[in-house]
Amino acid sequence: MNTLRKLSVVALLSIGASSLSGCAGVAFASPGAIGFSTLYASTTGYTFVNEQTKLGAKSGEGCITSILGIVTTGDAGVNEVARRANITRVSHIDYRFENILGLYAKYCSVVYGD
Repeated sequence: MNTLRKLSVVALLSIGASSLSGCAGVAFASPGAIGFSTLYASTTGYTFVNEQTKLGAKSGEGCITSILGIVTTGDAGVNEVARRANITRVSHIDYRFENILGLYAKYCSVVYGD
């Protein structure tokens, strides 16, 4: 009976720990997010869209935020960010990702172009 009780405690602790980790970090995990962590993550990265070597004269930013992986709002889509910044030719895209304990996560894309 003692072994069964220990297994029950371990199972409950495992379920509790996984429920506290939240889905926010996983929701915004990007392929370039190096050092992804469940405690704290703050990463940046970039993507070249065309052969242009200079950043465009214009830039725009869009962000998505998530709380507990339950409530997620925002628009970080490249098309929408470029449209709002009057960019017709995208040259580069930077992104930022931040995750705090899976409780709060933020993903931003920064679009550069002309």
